[in-house]
Amino acid sequence: MSSITALPPNRLVIVDQIRGIAIIGVVIFHLVWDLDFTNLIESGFASHPIWIAFGRLLAGTFMFLVGVSLVLATRETVQWQAAIKRISKIAFFALIITVATYVVFPSAFVFYGILHAIAVASILGLLLLRLPTFVILTIGITVWLTPVFYTNDAFDSRWLAWIGLSQTPPISNDLVPVFPWFGVTLVGMATARLVLVGRTSSRFAGMTMQNEIGKFLSFCGRYSLVIYMLHQPFLLAIIVTLSNWLNG
Repeated sequence: MSSITALPPNRLVIVDQIRGIAIIGVVIFHLVWDLDFTNLIESGFASHPIWIAFGRLLAGTFMFLVGVSLVLATRETVQWQAAIKRISKIAFFALIITVATYVVFPSAFVFYGILHAIAVASILGLLLLRLPTFVILTIGITVWLTPVFYTNDAFDSRWLAWIGLSQTPPISNDLVPVFPWFGVTLVGMATARLVLVGRTSSRFAGMTMQNEIGKFLSFCGRYSLVIYMLHQPFLLAIIVTLSNWLNG
């Protein structure tokens, strides 16, 4: 949920601020889900198509920014040690999410959520990094659109549903499969190449909010992984306690 490396010269504050907006959106999304889960708001609100679309928009934003961050962090060279360290940390937290949700929600645990998707997209993105921009964009659009035209029930099991070509994917509280979401990352990489790298990058460097709100968004963007890992336990602790008190 943050860039693969943390090199200040390669950072654009506007990217951190967009990521900050996205992680705040995730907190709001899960807040509503928790309130619905504990029946503190009208049941079914969190599963409304508009709210589901909001969640997908947030997932798409993070996957797009993975691609942007990959390009920004490797403009001069790929720092493999830093990249491996960062990806390993994300993968470790993804495993924690899987174990924790399996304990709490065994029938809908997160076997391939947003952190899993970011880790895999980061690895695949690094492998494709040196391809021409047009090729990256073409592959990205292809991966993005493939599930629209092809699915197969052979991919319906949890062992294969992470690929993203299943006809009826298993129930999960968070599923962000390779198809189509890695395509969004590749589109992000191509966009960063075309827009953020080179002469135009200076324009975007100045497109930042300099006030306190901007600083807060930048902070949230830089520490989005920490916020992601901590916000649900914090929210659930408060909301479940409140629900038990009101229903007790």
